[in-house]
Amino acid sequence: MKTISITIFAIAFAITICCSQDIILLKSGEEIPAEILEIGTTEVKYKEFNIQEASPISLLKSDIFMIRYKNGTKDIFTDENSDNKVLYLDEELTMKGRQDAILNYKGKNTGAGWTAVTTILLSPLIGAIPATACASSTPSTQNLNMADGQLMEYSNYDKAYKDQARKIKRKKVWSAFGISSGIWLLIILSQ
Repeated sequence: MKTISITIFAIAFAITICCSQDIILLKSGEEIPAEILEIGTTEVKYKEFNIQEASPISLLKSDIFMIRYKNGTKDIFTDENSDNKVLYLDEELTMKGRQDAILNYKGKNTGAGWTAVTTILLSPLIGAIPATACASSTPSTQNLNMADGQLMEYSNYDKAYKDQARKIKRKKVWSAFGISSGIWLLIILSQ
């Protein structure tokens, strides 16, 4: 039992040590365990990971393919990004698309107003028709209110932004339907 406990502790310690470092992946394929100190305009300064008294080492950004940080994030550098822009990974583009839609898409012209009016004036049964039609349609491009049109060129970002905008639109329409159905019911019961 004691041997199993020591083995589990050793494995956990080794994983912690391995995962608590930055990794520089060079274009040559070499991986360098490091502690990133500074990312400049043309070079990256780092210290070797396991050497206590190591002096800083510099690498040209043009020699680096990617830096994987100990917190799990990554920066990818390419020749076309020589002006030091970082490429987004597919997952990052997807997440950024969702976040941007939440921040920028206001849900104008969703059809929620017409759904509410139809439901209150006629009935929830008839109001469900425009609610279903509006909630199932994609927001028009002019209503998306995109902050950065250049990011829409990336399919992951574009799809994530539009999917999130569709969810926001659907929520607004069905909320309007629910509220107006409650109002309709109150009107009917008060008569």
